[in-house]
Amino acid sequence: MTTRPGHAELFAALPIAAVAIDPEGCIAYANALAEEMLDISERQMVGQPVAAVLPPPVQPSAREGRGFAAYDTLIETSRGHTLRVDFHEAQLPDRPGWRLITLHGAEASRRLVHAADRAAGGRAAIGAAAMLAHEIRNPLSGIRGAAQLIGADGRGGELPQLIVTEVDRIAALIDRMQDFSDTRPLPVVAANIYPVLDHARSVALAGFAHDVAIEERFDPSLPAALINRDALTQVLLNLLRNAREAVRGVAHPRLVLTTAYRQGLAVSAGAGRPRRPLPIEICVADNGPGAPADIVDQIFDPFVSGRPEGQGLGLALVDKLVRDMGGIVQYAREGEPALTMLRLLLPRATQ
Repeated sequence: MTTRPGHAELFAALPIAAVAIDPEGCIAYANALAEEMLDISERQMVGQPVAAVLPPPVQPSAREGRGFAAYDTLIETSRGHTLRVDFHEAQLPDRPGWRLITLHGAEASRRLVHAADRAAGGRAAIGAAAMLAHEIRNPLSGIRGAAQLIGADGRGGELPQLIVTEVDRIAALIDRMQDFSDTRPLPVVAANIYPVLDHARSVALAGFAHDVAIEERFDPSLPAALINRDALTQVLLNLLRNAREAVRGVAHPRLVLTTAYRQGLAVSAGAGRPRRPLPIEICVADNGPGAPADIVDQIFDPFVSGRPEGQGLGLALVDKLVRDMGGIVQYAREGEPALTMLRLLLPRATQ
């Protein structure tokens, strides 16, 4: 005879984060996905008032003891994390006074969908970059040569050198755009990420971040990831440089480099293909003001920048290189006080 699973087994197997609340308003059970999302163990949650661990988006008096749902809402957890979730609360009909709260990561799903959209935008940028580089580089060489000849004759004063300087600046911009036009497969290998992190941190501290400490919060037990060392180094240096620029003018600037293992996170690899797990997390954080609200959803698109002098290519290149390694990059504002988080999620090397 087949044994029917009990309530505890069914609760643990739910594919979304779930928390059971007893009639006194305290947490009685929490499944593994809830532990992961709230960053706190079930043992620590049990017996705590639900509002102390998971403040609901609406006060109890407003819910009047009925079921309740809030979509795409912000929740501040007891650990100081701000989550964007779909929040559902329901009464348990066979257990008077008991409630079940379920959480679904609205922000994560929206950002993963947007990551797929960015891939299409990246392909358009590749075509534009290749065309512009081909059409612009030749006339630029002619302009630069003419300016040098004029300057060699002593004519024009400072203007020939000004022309040469500006032509070189445009050529450098074209070189950066050409990074998008390289469509060759990026070779990846199973590797320990920590030597790459240490190298990027050392380069930053020796140069653009020499006057700011870079805090480290590392998980020493991380397994090997599938990476391209040169690409990951470039990504980290771009993110650290952006973070350093973001904290200029901040009274007590902070740059934080973290790693973590995120069990259960996966993204779709395409129609009809299995989801791909991305458990290796690297995060570059700073206590700057963050991106302007009107460009947050386009921050990884080419030519979108939150700085007046920005070219909008740095984060777009980061996104391309991370996708070429099979991962994704996400932007978020988290914690209290809030930090800007640029989070890389990368595949684990097969054992």
